[in-house]
Amino acid sequence: MVVERRLPEWMRVPAPGAPNYLKLLNLVKRNELHTVCEEAHCPNIGDCWERGTATFMILGEICTWACQYCAVTTGRPNALDVDEPARLASTVAKLGLKYCVITSVTREDLPDGGAAVFAECITRIREVLPECKVEVLIPDFLGNDDDLKTVLDAGPEVLNHNIETTRSVFRQVRPKGDYDRSLRLLRRSAEMAPNIPTKSGIMVGLGETTDEIKQTMADLLEANCQLLTIGQYLRPTKIHWNLDRFYTPQEFQELADIGMAMGFRHVASGPLVRSSYHADEQAAAAHLVEPTPS
Repeated sequence: MVVERRLPEWMRVPAPGAPNYLKLLNLVKRNELHTVCEEAHCPNIGDCWERGTATFMILGEICTWACQYCAVTTGRPNALDVDEPARLASTVAKLGLKYCVITSVTREDLPDGGAAVFAECITRIREVLPECKVEVLIPDFLGNDDDLKTVLDAGPEVLNHNIETTRSVFRQVRPKGDYDRSLRLLRRSAEMAPNIPTKSGIMVGLGETTDEIKQTMADLLEANCQLLTIGQYLRPTKIHWNLDRFYTPQEFQELADIGMAMGFRHVASGPLVRSSYHADEQAAAAHLVEPTPS
């Protein structure tokens, strides 16, 4: 049975509209860029954009997958935009970012899944703003090691790939994905580039149990994942996967404590936490990079 749930008080955030938010919004629109903040209806958009940080979504705004939890449009993507990396780098430079997160839709229509574009974006940013640290949040590239190597060879500071949920729920909400393939990607990344920390994220509220979350944490650690984010699933529309329940802030803290005790270098866990939320602070807390000035 589908149950519509009202947002608890701790999930409510102010509407965006502060000066830095509007500045970034104008830059993104002017340069015809996409952000996962907008496309995935992220509740943190006002906070992050006011801080001058954003997660850029490359390879267009149409995904070839149709995950049951995701608000991003699915369908047949447009042709590859060869000028996108240069425009992205220009925007990052104009913002003077110290830490940048780049993600993408899944592009099964591209021979390399878009790996070369990820690499070019990193390279272009380094050319115009060498001091900017770059984190990439990548798709699974269908398990292709060569595509993963293409991204790693460009030298991102952090390699992020979200496991998204527990094994028990995974196939239902991510039918084109593969739980073990995601774990293998993280493991292979750690093997191929041990100097580049790996990171992953879990959503809760999809119908998983606490024991299953703990098992997913154990699976990630076994795959040499070092950084973890845990956040609340929010149902984008009535056609998406049903929200099972809201976790309380106390439960999120308990999950963070469990993860740290298990061996993660850092766990960001909270109702509004997303994989790229304050990513610079998480990396800094794990002693990977210097924190971004407020």
